[in-house]
Amino acid sequence: MGTDPHRGGSGPRASQLVFAPSPGLRPYASGYVGFELSGFPPGVHLGPPGRTLTLLVNLSEPIEVVRSGEAATRHDALVGGLRSTAAAIRHDGCQHGVRVALTPLGARAVLGVPAGELADRMLDLDAVVGPVAAELVDRVRSATTWPARIAALEAGLAALVRRHDRTAARAVPAEVAEAWRRLVARRGQVRVADLAAALGWSRQHLGDRFRRELGLGPKTLARVLRFAHAYELVTADDPRPWAEVAALAGYADQAHLVREWRAVTGLPPTAWQREEVLPPDARPVTEHGAPSPGRG
Repeated sequence: MGTDPHRGGSGPRASQLVFAPSPGLRPYASGYVGFELSGFPPGVHLGPPGRTLTLLVNLSEPIEVVRSGEAATRHDALVGGLRSTAAAIRHDGCQHGVRVALTPLGARAVLGVPAGELADRMLDLDAVVGPVAAELVDRVRSATTWPARIAALEAGLAALVRRHDRTAARAVPAEVAEAWRRLVARRGQVRVADLAAALGWSRQHLGDRFRRELGLGPKTLARVLRFAHAYELVTADDPRPWAEVAALAGYADQAHLVREWRAVTGLPPTAWQREEVLPPDARPVTEHGAPSPGRG
């Protein structure tokens, strides 16, 4: 188990607990976050894109997803693929649920479909895995403590892996898996041409295979990973100045970071900081189960 930051007093209250997956599920999930937030001004939370898919089980009111030009949709549990832009979630100042970070290379084993089929989409969990979703949600909601909820969640995830056959994870081409690992290790600071050359593929072939398996091309995923690194630096307990964040995350300068932040969230960084009233998502958990550092 990881961190448990709190905000006391009569104003906004936030509790976020980070849990590491059990060893058998680490190829498929990189971490779980239990969260309970209340007393914040109503608004729209912009969930940042990152290196994992999201499976979210709500423990209170349904999750309301806002899409530009479309009616909002409500979900008791949802799954979202890798994204190139932030996901907009409308809230009333209170949120209570558990979030699972699913690994892109393990998505087949848990969900029965490649991550590419879910890219830039947010769907009801039962639309992806069928009626077993309701049983998973009921078990998590029936638990009354966070350890019990995580145990129920892991039992449901393990059942899905058994259902979809453990060999599903090996359906990911080895070259795609290796390219993805290199992108993650360098936090997106890799030239796609160099990545393709290291695999003995053309840039076009690498892009085609990435989009088929992960849903986004390697250049787009590199941008997402750079943004995710910047987001971690900005929302750390001891946040870096914007100019330093730009340099560390691989942007040409602060103006470049501002352009990318607007492209991803729809807002420049200072406006995003002003509009985003909920505390930032808890820091990700590494594949080995320890909370990742806020710096570096």
